[in-house]
Amino acid sequence: MAPPKRRTGGRVTPKGTKPGQLPKASPPPIGGGSSSGHSATVGVGASSRYTPPVPRSVKESPKWVPILMCIFLALGAGLIMTRYLAFDAVGNWLVFAGLGFVLAGLYTATKWH
Repeated sequence: MAPPKRRTGGRVTPKGTKPGQLPKASPPPIGGGSSSGHSATVGVGASSRYTPPVPRSVKESPKWVPILMCIFLALGAGLIMTRYLAFDAVGNWLVFAGLGFVLAGLYTATKWH
């Protein structure tokens, strides 16, 4: 029987430190002044990390993408089946062309949203 897996919960090092780095005694005040005489903000505010929502037109693919994908896949499968059912002595160029069309269909499928 396998030994139980080690379960740890949460962060091991204090926030803001890296492995091997000693933790600071106390975190610096956010938005406080510095010792050089000018008042600069120490941390980055949450508002600077705002990401606007992606427009719906960017999320959706054009109508021709799934149509082209189906055409490529059907043409590739058709070429491979034609090679083995109709042409025995033609060579392997039909198989390679069919595999190329199937790969083009799979590539097009990755662009479909």
